[in-house]
Amino acid sequence: MQSKMGENKNIPQIRFNGFDESWEVKKLGEIGFTYSGLFGKSKIDFGHGEGKYITYMNIFSNPITNVDITAPIEIDINQNEVEFGDVFFTTSSETPEEVGMTSVWLGSGKNTYLNSFCFGYRLTEELDSYFIAYLLRSFNIRKKITYLAQGISRYNISKNKVMQICISRPKISEQYHIGSYFQNLDKLITLQQQKHDKLVTLKKAMLDKMFPKEGADVPEIRFKGFTEAWKERRLGEVMDVTSVKRIHQSNWTNTGIRFLRARDIVSTYKNEDPVEYLYISVEKYCEYSLISGKVKPGDLLVTGVGTIGVPLLIKNDNPVYFKDGNIIWFKNENAVDGNFFYYSFISNRIQRYVNESAGIGTVGTYTIESGKKTPLNLPDKKEQILLGTFFKQLDNLIIFHNYEIQKLKNIKKACLEKMFV
Repeated sequence: MQSKMGENKNIPQIRFNGFDESWEVKKLGEIGFTYSGLFGKSKIDFGHGEGKYITYMNIFSNPITNVDITAPIEIDINQNEVEFGDVFFTTSSETPEEVGMTSVWLGSGKNTYLNSFCFGYRLTEELDSYFIAYLLRSFNIRKKITYLAQGISRYNISKNKVMQICISRPKISEQYHIGSYFQNLDKLITLQQQKHDKLVTLKKAMLDKMFPKEGADVPEIRFKGFTEAWKERRLGEVMDVTSVKRIHQSNWTNTGIRFLRARDIVSTYKNEDPVEYLYISVEKYCEYSLISGKVKPGDLLVTGVGTIGVPLLIKNDNPVYFKDGNIIWFKNENAVDGNFFYYSFISNRIQRYVNESAGIGTVGTYTIESGKKTPLNLPDKKEQILLGTFFKQLDNLIIFHNYEIQKLKNIKKACLEKMFV
């Protein structure tokens, strides 16, 4: 690839070697025509029949339509059938940024229709299907389509106005290169996503099988060399379960010692960055820690409000404080291996107990008293360490693949901006 800069603005910033001609500008309406999706249908017409139609979400989510995701409908000769290479546009959405999402159909066969919340577009001139698919999702074209969105609570676009949008295209040989590049990039993203999802599924299965189920004293799967029964204890018998002295909101600051809320723990669990970091002053931390004590490595902080039962394992000596009864503090004191403790807490049995202990109501709460009564099955320390290490390594692989997915998506986003005019 090469970077192109100069006076001629009708070339992309980045393009493949060997291509230097300007791109041709045309209105969509000059190189194709539109047709409507399903019309004259009611609810009873859907869900059965030998025909099929392409769903809204399939189009919204995929630059290349997933041919395996269709829904049944009766064959109707009065409807417009889709053809290979057709482009689909969504016509409405809740935000202007999501109006007019496009997808290209590369399926074959008859009696396939377009849903009624989209319109079709059929080219009358040759364009590479993959090129047009990613062109219409590029930064500049999305900006033009978003500009056409009209509405208040829900936004719509006019297909007549969409046909007035100008697009730039190179010769077909360069189109093939660009389309193929994005096709391969999406394949890499899909491959990484599949690896990620398989690991998530494996982790879920192992959390079920490598910790004893209720009423059992051994798990279904365990490491070789371990045969003794696990001992059931209540967490209040094993360690101190408490919280901290409340710090008023007026004492929250932008610098100092990290201050955690329940939502911050949930964000960490999901590998998401919190909306904002909060802190308390070093002076307040020292004052209140004298009363409550200091959080130490191996301790577990668990959300008691909102999304309850979400754990955070403390891994280092960095000082941290948190929001009183909203977070339950399990002072481990090395009674249990830290990683084992963390994964025990997200296992099915403890999570079931957390939700049952919250009671029936619109807002469930996991309390200190519930925390003390939480059941924990304990093998000997060596088995704890092996289990904790196994799940930690599994999580590291999941995080790695998620990182690779995000890296590829960032590359794709940058290329959608710089490889099209």
